[in-house]
Amino acid sequence: MKQQQGYDEAMDALSSLITKKNRSSQKSNPVDVDHRFDRMFHYLKILDLEEPISQMKIVHVAGTKGKGSTCVFTEAILRNYGLHTGLFTSPHLIDVRERFRLDGEDISREKFLKYFWWCWDRLKAKCSDDMPMPTLFHFLALLAFKIFAAEQVDVAVIEVGLGGRIDATNVVQAPIVCGITPLGYDHTEILGNTLEAIAGQKAGIFKRGVPAFTVSQPHEAMQVLKDKASQLDVHLQVANQLDGNLLNGLRLGLAGEHQYVNAGLAIMLSSTWLQRTGHPEFKSIDQTSSLPEQFIKGLTTASLQGRAQIVPDRACDVNSPSDLVYYMDGAHSPESMEVCANWFSLAIKEDDRQRCSSSHKYDDSRPSNDSRKDSEQVLLFNCMPVRDPQLLFPRLLDTCAGHGVNFKKALFVPNMSIYTKVGSSSSLPPTDSKVDLSWQLTLQRVWENIICGEKGNTESNGHVYDEGKDNDEMSATSCKNSIVFSSLPLAIKYLRDTVKQNKSLRLQVLVTGSLHLVGDVMKLVKK
Repeated sequence: MKQQQGYDEAMDALSSLITKKNRSSQKSNPVDVDHRFDRMFHYLKILDLEEPISQMKIVHVAGTKGKGSTCVFTEAILRNYGLHTGLFTSPHLIDVRERFRLDGEDISREKFLKYFWWCWDRLKAKCSDDMPMPTLFHFLALLAFKIFAAEQVDVAVIEVGLGGRIDATNVVQAPIVCGITPLGYDHTEILGNTLEAIAGQKAGIFKRGVPAFTVSQPHEAMQVLKDKASQLDVHLQVANQLDGNLLNGLRLGLAGEHQYVNAGLAIMLSSTWLQRTGHPEFKSIDQTSSLPEQFIKGLTTASLQGRAQIVPDRACDVNSPSDLVYYMDGAHSPESMEVCANWFSLAIKEDDRQRCSSSHKYDDSRPSNDSRKDSEQVLLFNCMPVRDPQLLFPRLLDTCAGHGVNFKKALFVPNMSIYTKVGSSSSLPPTDSKVDLSWQLTLQRVWENIICGEKGNTESNGHVYDEGKDNDEMSATSCKNSIVFSSLPLAIKYLRDTVKQNKSLRLQVLVTGSLHLVGDVMKLVKK
């Protein structure tokens, strides 16, 4: 209990570092952003981290899509060489400790609190009006460097938070190798609204003479990466997509065809790190015919929450957990939405095929109740107001339709996680019954217009859906193809009730649009 209290105090302290009132208030004065980055070097002095970071053997990864997955693959490969690994990624879904992994495991509460208060107390003692406390992500990056230095990791795999050039992690001056994952349009309000501008920010992690790898990129982005590399004498190479036949019949630990691109990049980052740090046990990579056993084991056992993750609702009081299954992916850009739709469509087909196959193992003449059930697909969605649903929804719907998959219903909900509060896994924040649903209603309107055509289905707008006796609590705006719920728990209750009331129905729920929404669903479903 005492440790929980100390942990809650740490979460309150972290929450005090949040500078924006909500996730969509992203526009910052460029001068302020530069100043915040410059302050990182002063914070490093306060925490005596300059020398430890210069000695750290770092893999630094930026990009629009797949950088977290690439980092996870890279860490898993190097860990399977017996190395003591540190991994820093973002965001976290349930508990902030997910951002800091030691040897593949989230940092323990004891170690987290030890290093948290060590950093916090020293910064508090030295900071002033002229040198304010770091913002949340800057503090978390500093904490990661402190943890990895104190734990004396052999390798630190560091994921860029946003952009690259002035990202908090870019205090790294001498990484062993750098990587740039697929680039696309995201955070354009900060990074610029052209691929050239975005690529320029990402290439900001290149360091003179340090080898770098990327993947196949749009021409305009690739040209910028090449130009930046040339200016810094960086040997930039393009990593090939992994050939799945090299995994000896196994599957990647992270699902989705797009992960073979990330895995190919991770292979080159890992092999280059091993070569440049003089590990004699490593034999040069030959991606054309075989992979070392450690690479295969790392790639096939890597795990990352909220990316192409399938979670049955075991809390649902039905005959089988497979009656309500959540397919979760934190896609939030047009490109990643298409990737997510492909994964979801193929995953539900594979699940249905396996279910039918297993139901006939014992008696081909009598299919089980499970195999006779009708499968319906439901979308559970939210995204930040800076996203454009007019770009997201068509990519999702068209890609799914190409696989013959259509959504019976779309459910729109506000996130439960509170932006001004860093939560922990111990409890869920209370649901505010007076939450502003204007954005969710906008999402619903766009969805209905796309589904029904430009005329929409206006006669159904404003219809109130009621479930149970507590009308005030259960009210939600329902249209022909969608429902807006005032909270996520109400949407989950609706899904569970739907399955309970229809014994011949199986619901396959795609949860996407926001990693924070995915984390909120996990808190509810895994409790």
